[in-house]
Amino acid sequence: MNAIKKNDRALYKAITGEQKRQQDNLELIASENYATDAVLEAQGSVLTNKYAEGYPGRRWYGGCEHVDVVESLAIDRAKKLYKAEHANVQPHSGSSANMATVLSQLKFGDKILAMDLACGGHLTHGHPLNFSGKYFKIIPYGVDKKTERLDYDVILSLAKKHKPKLLIAGASAYSRTIHAKRLREICDKTGAMLMVDMAHIAGLVAAGCHPNPVPYSEFVTSTTHKTLCGPRSGFILCRKEFAKPIDYMVFPGLQGGPLMHIIAAKAAAFKEAQTERFRKKQVQTVKNAHALSEQLKKLGYRIVSGGTDNHMLLVDVFQSRGITGKEASAVLDKACITVNKNLIPYDAQSPLVASGIRLGSPALTTRGMKESQMRYIAELIDVVLSFPSNKKRVREVRSAVSVLTKKFPIYKSRTLL
Repeated sequence: MNAIKKNDRALYKAITGEQKRQQDNLELIASENYATDAVLEAQGSVLTNKYAEGYPGRRWYGGCEHVDVVESLAIDRAKKLYKAEHANVQPHSGSSANMATVLSQLKFGDKILAMDLACGGHLTHGHPLNFSGKYFKIIPYGVDKKTERLDYDVILSLAKKHKPKLLIAGASAYSRTIHAKRLREICDKTGAMLMVDMAHIAGLVAAGCHPNPVPYSEFVTSTTHKTLCGPRSGFILCRKEFAKPIDYMVFPGLQGGPLMHIIAAKAAAFKEAQTERFRKKQVQTVKNAHALSEQLKKLGYRIVSGGTDNHMLLVDVFQSRGITGKEASAVLDKACITVNKNLIPYDAQSPLVASGIRLGSPALTTRGMKESQMRYIAELIDVVLSFPSNKKRVREVRSAVSVLTKKFPIYKSRTLL
């Protein structure tokens, strides 16, 4: 960062401050991970200079022969990785991928059956302040109050009653397997199309650690970071019959020039996701989440739905320790343990306060940690949450975290940047 260091000290200070925070903190936010060297290199390449409106072989600008190769690589690798008939790798984010998919098929006012945000869904699945909730009629489905898991019979009943045009599956805070095959059966019985947002589990799906929704869905959307370890961006997979409306809605419908340096980073991530090393990391990610969940249960914490099948878990800290998710997140941050407050199903608290925290294992797994470290981290979390007002204990945990993060650096061979 010689140029930034020389010419923009304020920016340099902010970036290096974030570099230090990432190295010094235990990152337990389920939607965060560390990009690989190849991904970082692609994002910082000269491809950022190139405008390339359109698609490979069909650009509005000249000089696209090399970026055509880049985008074609990303498309072909995504299709191979998920066994998909068509892929669009231009969406700037998971949210824009969701928007493009919905707008390509539905008219304003059409019905969508989607998971309630309060039970683990996502903003783009029907929140009233989001495009999805503003322009479409949302019929929400939740989880069973007793099991805190999806009840597919209830989803079928809602689909039969309301006849939605689209059923959206996928979540931002659901720790159990999502069975796309059962959702396909529901759609076949009710005439709905199926869209699975696999943003959180894309890496797990690629590695065979979660059932692949592609064979059962008209559309699958995703981000490329989280468990996939790529850049912060998105993509869409669909059946070939929907390729043209999807492509037209992404460009020119919603976006102009694609970010070719980010698409190159996606291509790099898709290739890395085909390796045995990646598969083993995803297997470890699931093992680590399970170990963290089980140790917290032993320490007396209530885990929503009783555990996890994937990379994340929800902890009911209000019932377990009498503090809110907001309070838990704030005090853990003082100990250099980064989490996020999160609603639990049928939460009595407001979203800004919440009764729970969401924990995830992807970032710590990328650092090389395994089950023993996760159990130790559970104990550190317990010390902080059991004595949130005890500054000495918080400092002691912070010191313990420092020892652990030094033992497991993010990038062993070089600095983050």
